[in-house]
Amino acid sequence: MIGTVFGHNLARHRREMRDDGPAGDGFTEASPKMAETAERARLEKLESLGDPMQFAGRIHGLITFSPLFETFNLTEIRVLSQFMQVYRASPGVEIIREGDAGDFMGFLIEGRIEVFKQDRWNAPRLIALIAPGQSFGEMSMIDGEPRFASCIAAESCMIAVLSRDSLARIILEQTTLGAKILMELVLMLSQRLRQTSSRLLAYMDREKT
Repeated sequence: MIGTVFGHNLARHRREMRDDGPAGDGFTEASPKMAETAERARLEKLESLGDPMQFAGRIHGLITFSPLFETFNLTEIRVLSQFMQVYRASPGVEIIREGDAGDFMGFLIEGRIEVFKQDRWNAPRLIALIAPGQSFGEMSMIDGEPRFASCIAAESCMIAVLSRDSLARIILEQTTLGAKILMELVLMLSQRLRQTSSRLLAYMDREKT
């Protein structure tokens, strides 16, 4: 199912880019394409750290902390890193903005990221911390929907980024690895949904008492 959703959204993304292009009149203030452009512009402002292959060993050393990559061996991580970009984000830099249409996921190699969600009064509330070895932004990369929350570097961070287009290339060029990534994404997102459902049930039980 996740592969079908990903494929449909990738095809839609490519059609939009082909039909409108940079000079097309399909851009509106709220268009997902413009939001993706803004998100990529934020990435481009980060410090690029060059060949991602040089970080494969560090990424592999963190997989015990990663629900997504914990079953990957070093060879698979090396292949995966060929399709990634690695950036340095300074403290206070916004990596992901709530409401933007996202087309990449990140893997934190070094540093700490704070996750903020706007409450009903549009005030940012800290809802999570991301530590080295953890990934973020997977849902929007897959379905193209707006980002659920904002991710801000709490200190100097090193981030490996995998874009939707790069994941599509992996699926086409490294089919076994691509299938494994999709399966691990399914399992990880399913676990998150179960955890969220459990917290919701616990909250509902407290409200009854």
